[in-house]
Amino acid sequence: MNLQFDNNPKGNFDALWDIIDRNYCFFEYKSIDWDRIYDEYSSRVTSDMSSEGLFKLMGQMLAELKDGHVNLSASHDITRYWEWQENYPANFDIDIQKVYLGNETEYSRVSGMSYKILEDNVGYLYYGSFSSDVGNASLDLILMKMALCSGLIIDVRNNGGGSLVNVDKIASRFFNERTHIGYISHKIGPGHNDFSELYPKYLESSDRVRFQKPVVVLTNRGCYSATNEFVSIMKYAPQITVIGDKTGGGSGLPFSSELPNGWSIRFSASTILNAEKEHIEFGVEPDIYVSMLQEDKENNRDTIIEKARELLKR
Repeated sequence: MNLQFDNNPKGNFDALWDIIDRNYCFFEYKSIDWDRIYDEYSSRVTSDMSSEGLFKLMGQMLAELKDGHVNLSASHDITRYWEWQENYPANFDIDIQKVYLGNETEYSRVSGMSYKILEDNVGYLYYGSFSSDVGNASLDLILMKMALCSGLIIDVRNNGGGSLVNVDKIASRFFNERTHIGYISHKIGPGHNDFSELYPKYLESSDRVRFQKPVVVLTNRGCYSATNEFVSIMKYAPQITVIGDKTGGGSGLPFSSELPNGWSIRFSASTILNAEKEHIEFGVEPDIYVSMLQEDKENNRDTIIEKARELLKR
């Protein structure tokens, strides 16, 4: 609890604003005038406003950060920012995906991964959440089976993120040597530009089964957080092509704090950049933009999967 603020509407509002002011990592990159935002929203705080009203107002203020990693949590609700995904083409249809996977006896599933070898000898693997723990033995098994294929499709569309441990564990199977994949910088003071130096990030090549054939990674706007990082990393691997739509972004490492009334606030506190020192907070561009065509959808065809198959059969 931040003891310098009173447990009343104004105190809790000021505590929230101050926590973000001192710790949020993207003010300068996003050109956010946090003082102006304070003036705009604090004038709407009243001493007799309800908890629900205060919560809603705080959520509106936090939405100004345009960050899916920022959430205010109370016993009755949690604020959400979804504009990184909303108002964009879905570029994924789970019912059409089932046409490719077939029924439950036609594909395998382990460690949150659904996979099969398609009829043209192209491997297909769908991973829906980096929160699903991945075992090394499972990865060995999958990649040994896929070694018979002409290439592999890794579909991470609509994967909203999860554990960076799983990101590294999977990505390391596609690198044959230690590779520089990016940088990280931490907030070290209350100023908006008080950051540590940029620390380089490296991915170690796995000492277990590694895949040596061409790979196509499928993306859409639903790829967020850890998935955004996975796509950024995979672009440095040999024989990798990323196709689909730009990812949703979300490159800040989240940290949490608490308001006087017990509400919890999560926010981005450390910045991850790619190896070119470029921000990926607003997403990673694919190598080839492909959108699902309405004509294909009407015929239960996934335009993005079909483009991947075409690339891997060349």
